[in-house]
Amino acid sequence: MKSSANPSSMRYETGAAVTPFPTRPVESRQPAPVQEVAPAVTEGSTDEHHQGGGFTRIEPMKALIAAAVIAVLGVGAWVATRTPSTPAIAAPAPNAAPVELAAVDVASVEARVISRALPLSGSIAPFVQATLKSKVGGEVEQLKLREGQDVREGDVIARVDTRNLQAQYDREAAAVEKARADLDLARLNRDKNRQLLEQKFISQNTFEQTESAFNGSVASFKLAEAQARVARINLDDAVIRAPFSGTIAKRLVQPGEKVSPDSAIVTLVDLKQMVLEAAVPSAEIPSVRVGQKVRFRVSGFGDRTFEGEVQRINPVTADNSRAITIYIAVPNPDSALKGGMFAQGQLMLSSMQPVLAVSQRAVRDEAGVSYVYVLRDDKIVRAPVKVGPRSEGEAFVEVQDGLKAGDQVIVADIGDDKAGAVAHVRKTETTAKVPTEVASTL
Repeated sequence: MKSSANPSSMRYETGAAVTPFPTRPVESRQPAPVQEVAPAVTEGSTDEHHQGGGFTRIEPMKALIAAAVIAVLGVGAWVATRTPSTPAIAAPAPNAAPVELAAVDVASVEARVISRALPLSGSIAPFVQATLKSKVGGEVEQLKLREGQDVREGDVIARVDTRNLQAQYDREAAAVEKARADLDLARLNRDKNRQLLEQKFISQNTFEQTESAFNGSVASFKLAEAQARVARINLDDAVIRAPFSGTIAKRLVQPGEKVSPDSAIVTLVDLKQMVLEAAVPSAEIPSVRVGQKVRFRVSGFGDRTFEGEVQRINPVTADNSRAITIYIAVPNPDSALKGGMFAQGQLMLSSMQPVLAVSQRAVRDEAGVSYVYVLRDDKIVRAPVKVGPRSEGEAFVEVQDGLKAGDQVIVADIGDDKAGAVAHVRKTETTAKVPTEVASTL
């Protein structure tokens, strides 16, 4: 039965359009015409099935966007493979020439008795300083010196009004003269009465009274002299003199002020000898000795290094601390150091027992970490180490961790890119060989 539907519009359930074969004989059949691809869809068209071709049209704009996304992803993947996440450490080339080292470029790690340094800090003060005070009361008449001026021992620093003191001394001096006159009269009476007693003109009792009056006059004379000396001392104390050579550190009164006994006048310091007070942990005190050297620096003096030596050690710990104060004498002939300056230095301690040590030239530092280059199996290996305090002027430093006795470390500067490289140490001959022919002629 024929269908009323158009054969060209027949579709299977799959939705694909087909064309029925012709009913002519096989011989007369012609090849089916090749279906051409439909032209590009113009802008504004929608995807649809071609009526005779069985394929789907694609929008050009979507194709361009997809291609761009693929390109961007490809570039990102290429950049990711080209950029490492962490900086790579430069390694020697596989065919790099071995590093040639001389015998002096390599040192052994071994036990040594070395001097270790104990870091310390503290303030500097003059060894001799004094606050001069008035011994008498009165008005300050003279005070010409100011802070920073130098004085010699015995120089006049200040003078207090001496009019009252001078009058007191004059009175006591007159009393001495009177007592001396009374003494002379009593001595004359005693001598005359002794002669009269020898001639039996007076009694023994009368002579003894004369002798007693003479002894009283002697005592009165001595008392008058003592009071006169006190008045003289008070008069001399009205003049304040420098007890030692030094520098005026502080002026505490002004001319015209009235002072009482024991009032402070000036502060005098001697800068020729300073003392550094530093706190040392009590655990280190057994290693501290009087006479040990101390090297330190003070801000403002650049690379200048000052030296001193331990002079005294406090017998007790400081309050609320387990540290013990030591006193370091510091010569200051040029008066460069001033009182109150802060010093940082090292106390040189002698090690009593040998410790594992390495040359300080072999130790390198990077980002706060110490390391050395070690020769192991003819290769240069970078090994981190932990070392003790380093002392200026000491060739070796204690190794606390990272090396063992007998390790060969490189002390020469070989750069920072030789880790992993092969290295050879040149052997040096200590004696030259003499040819047999030359030796036989000698």
